[in-house]
Amino acid sequence: MHRSGDEVSFWSAVAMGIGAMVGAGIFALLGEAGAIAGSAVWLSFVIGGTIAMLSGYSFGRLGARYPSAGGLVEYLVQAFGVGRFSGAMSVMMYIGALVAVSLVARTFGTYAHALLPPGAPGWLVQVFAAAVVLVFMVINLDGARSMTRAENLVVLVKMAVLVGFALVGLAWIAPERLSPATWPPFPAILYSVAITFFAYEGFRVITNAAEDMADPARTLPRAMATAIMLVMAVYVGVALAVFGNLAPQEVVAARDFALAEAARPAFGRFGFSIVAIAALFSTASAINASLYAVTNVTYRLALLGELPAVFSRPIGHSRQGLVISSAAIILLAIFFDLGSIAVIGALSMLLIHMTVHVGHLRLIRETGASRALVALAVLANGAAVGLSAWHMSTRSPMLLVWIAGFFLLALAVEIVLHRATGRSVGPRVDGAPGGGAVGKGGDDRGAA
Repeated sequence: MHRSGDEVSFWSAVAMGIGAMVGAGIFALLGEAGAIAGSAVWLSFVIGGTIAMLSGYSFGRLGARYPSAGGLVEYLVQAFGVGRFSGAMSVMMYIGALVAVSLVARTFGTYAHALLPPGAPGWLVQVFAAAVVLVFMVINLDGARSMTRAENLVVLVKMAVLVGFALVGLAWIAPERLSPATWPPFPAILYSVAITFFAYEGFRVITNAAEDMADPARTLPRAMATAIMLVMAVYVGVALAVFGNLAPQEVVAARDFALAEAARPAFGRFGFSIVAIAALFSTASAINASLYAVTNVTYRLALLGELPAVFSRPIGHSRQGLVISSAAIILLAIFFDLGSIAVIGALSMLLIHMTVHVGHLRLIRETGASRALVALAVLANGAAVGLSAWHMSTRSPMLLVWIAGFFLLALAVEIVLHRATGRSVGPRVDGAPGGGAVGKGGDDRGAA
């Protein structure tokens, strides 16, 4: 959808992945995961990061073989063909992406509100959330180059603050707070993995930049692995610093802005404000990178006929899918709270990732990936889905109903569009126009 070439370099891709992960991760989800895993949440981040590395390996090999702005949408089409299943899963992924960005927007609003004087109206959270989405929608309307320039700057600032926070926080910790004696039962740690994995989920946005890379076969896998490893190190350090300075109940009490609250013991109100400002930078950069990725996904889906054609129509240096998606994100951020958004988005994305990995097994000869590692990615994602669904069924069964509702909505959209356009199930496709795969040595097997 953008000009192909060298607009997204290796480090720009790494910055994009870090921006999407960290904004949706440690600031938004530390309190939610800590409410389940307590002081052992750092271990949950390690497990979640390991699953992300397995998924990153699978996506990286798929992206090297099928570089496309559509990212995971392209991989589903390559594995399962152009049909109702791949279409429904692609639309489900789009809905999940909207939920993920709305989580970040809501977190931005929460931290912005926390910086206001006591007694500020609570509805300002929603106002801030809507405003930040609108600002970065305008930036993305100017195209990929503006997006990456803004992302590189914001990521540099927030990573400096987070690393500094972790180093100082680790110097102040009370080791007894992190003792295994304070940990909850191990199943609780496993139940929290879906949420901590969601803190890494943003790495998938790198796949949507493949068409804007000069050498995606080399750049994409390296950028993905680098971004995940750097973020894992930061997450673990920050989690140890937070739970080494605050009791689990204190973190849960301040769950919407737990990271800023953890700065109080060492720095007082000044520390709270600095970390809250860093949270604003982090969540803003995540929205910036994620809107870019969502726009590419909707463009590819519109070309495949899985979304209405209006999503692919030009506006500025982008597509109208950017404007439509931004409106949907604002509505979700206004009407859902952080906890619900996190759980719905986490389980939905785990299901989608697992489906893509299953599809990768069907393409393993073409990608040259390790069958064992891809199969392990399937099993790891499946285990996280099963554990999380079980935990959710005992605590918040209505959230499972919401997830089922999103899938039914995605299937309904797919069926209606198939009937409206008279499309039928098609074969796998190489080299589809306007954002399709350009695989090495590929042939034209059919048109989308």
